[in-house]
Amino acid sequence: MLKILIAEDDRELRRLFSHVLIKHGYTVCEVGNGKEALEALDSDYFDLIISDIMMPVMDGYEFVRLLRDSGNTTPVLMITAKDAFDDMRLGYLSGTDDYMVKPINVNEMVLRVGALLRRAQMINERKQTIGDTVLEYDSFTVICGKDSYPLPQKEFLLLYKMASFPGKIFTRQQLMDEVWGYESDSDTHTVDVHIGRLRDRFRDNKDFRIVTIRGVGYKVVKS
Repeated sequence: MLKILIAEDDRELRRLFSHVLIKHGYTVCEVGNGKEALEALDSDYFDLIISDIMMPVMDGYEFVRLLRDSGNTTPVLMITAKDAFDDMRLGYLSGTDDYMVKPINVNEMVLRVGALLRRAQMINERKQTIGDTVLEYDSFTVICGKDSYPLPQKEFLLLYKMASFPGKIFTRQQLMDEVWGYESDSDTHTVDVHIGRLRDRFRDNKDFRIVTIRGVGYKVVKS
């Protein structure tokens, strides 16, 4: 199930957005400012972010700017009362993907969320490139120079998910949910086994490596 993070300091509005999105089949996490949003992103994976601009502690501009500076490409929809062109321009310059001005039509919000998720899927779920290494989603194949390595589905999906967000730490449970599904009876040791196989396959790869974060999970880093 796709998961959305809502950063909005107006509790009633935040609850409205959450209610509508849950009704349309999304899982939602709510926070009240940009700092709390960054903390949520450190501990969980989200498919899309909805953010206000004017928030206490850390506003939406700073939040999105820090997000992009860290290499996180999660789609962001800004929803704000600031309707001047310069405000919209600042939103896009900070790294937001779409922009809505309050008061909004929640049905339009749902449509925009769906469009952003489809766009991200088209970009992220077809091909990833790290240096001279290419991960081709359609064939579950990793191409390293002149060599091609067709992978078992689960191994490829694990590597692809982590390679889509270099430097981002994924917990074992997040990887289980993403690759095996929420209803899987497998335990998280399965992730360790598949990671071990990937390391064996690509131990000589000069473009990336899989790093273990002790007690947490794994991440792919560029070499």
